[in-house]
Amino acid sequence: MKDFKPTAYTLECVATGREFEDAGWTLDDRDCKSPSLVRTKYAKKQLDVKGDEYGIYKFADWLPVKRMLDGSSAPVTYKSEGLARELGLENLYITLNGYYPAVGAGMSTCSFKETEAYSVCARASESEERILVVASAGNTARAFAKVCSDNNIRLLLSVPADNLDALWFDEPLKPCVKLIACEKGGDYFDAIHLSNMALKSPKFYAEGGAKNVARRDGMATTVLSAVTAIGRIPDYYFQAVGSGTGAIAAWEANMRLVEDGRFGSNVMKLMVAQNAPFVPMFDAWRVDSREMLPYDDDKARRDVEIIDAKVLSNRRPPYGIRGGLYDALKATGGEVLVATNAQARKARELFMRTEGVDIHPAASVALASLVKAVADGKVEKSAVVMLNITGAGEELFKRDKQIVYLEPDRVFKLDATVEEVVDAVEALFD
Repeated sequence: MKDFKPTAYTLECVATGREFEDAGWTLDDRDCKSPSLVRTKYAKKQLDVKGDEYGIYKFADWLPVKRMLDGSSAPVTYKSEGLARELGLENLYITLNGYYPAVGAGMSTCSFKETEAYSVCARASESEERILVVASAGNTARAFAKVCSDNNIRLLLSVPADNLDALWFDEPLKPCVKLIACEKGGDYFDAIHLSNMALKSPKFYAEGGAKNVARRDGMATTVLSAVTAIGRIPDYYFQAVGSGTGAIAAWEANMRLVEDGRFGSNVMKLMVAQNAPFVPMFDAWRVDSREMLPYDDDKARRDVEIIDAKVLSNRRPPYGIRGGLYDALKATGGEVLVATNAQARKARELFMRTEGVDIHPAASVALASLVKAVADGKVEKSAVVMLNITGAGEELFKRDKQIVYLEPDRVFKLDATVEEVVDAVEALFD
């Protein structure tokens, strides 16, 4: 393997500012009395970007990792010509996470969730004996499944049965990866609930979601890619959000890049989008509420059924927590935008026509929000704009390949008991 030394860093509680050592898999500051994220503080204040042969670990200076895993690819940023011309933008940069060899993008799961998986799994010790648990609406599960299969890491995935079509691969996975699902009609929140029951067993440990600094700092490589390619911090950052974790990560990367000193002191305006009618963060933000507003469970599930971008369906996002999306939007003067299925589908066609590759529904939502923001005069034509295309090239990748799907090892009813779940998942790894 290439030369690599574990990254030096400490953790800081956002709410209190207390700085402390990482015990290995610390997800929060137990001394803090209120809900708060923790952040990494890296020993290296200036980012030294390694060669492309390092994959995502080219940004290892600002990743909380103990090792490098095989098979990673970094996000790729390029200056748009076709789409920029169509929108009348002079400085539109696309950060593409997916499979598009024409621009050097090589993520075989076609999603920026790979940036999370290669960071999170490399934060774990090679000697870890417990089994990692990840709940997902689809793309995250596919990314973690590939990374863990390729690197012989034991993994339990929990995914809604309605989203199992997202678990496609170009080759069968190793048996170290197991899949459970909540029955049809369940959503991402139900998959999280199922995973939490599995975690009652001491044989398993939680990936941690937004609380895991490795997940956020892995996602932050999209901004590191953009800024090091452009040479400065952008004015605007566009992305679709389900949990908002990627946007939080973008804000955190922005602060590190300001501290670096070589890319200016600009604060990117976070322009995040949800897929209507599932818009709980938009609803909270428009009334300036740190707390999420009441959202009937049955209505939420019905709204999730309607939206094209199923991965944007988190009902319990890290929105109001200290250091969460509400704080990120406040700090950057950001906005929460909305795109309908029809607008997103039109945006997808626009990207294919102008940039030459298919994009995922969530990325289409992001582009639709950019199209509308430009039309509404919210973005100056000369502004430096970063468009985070979080998934692309799936149709291109699947062409001429034999695709296989990961079948669930067990499907649970929504009213399954803890005992039932624990017994079943422990048996999967015996």
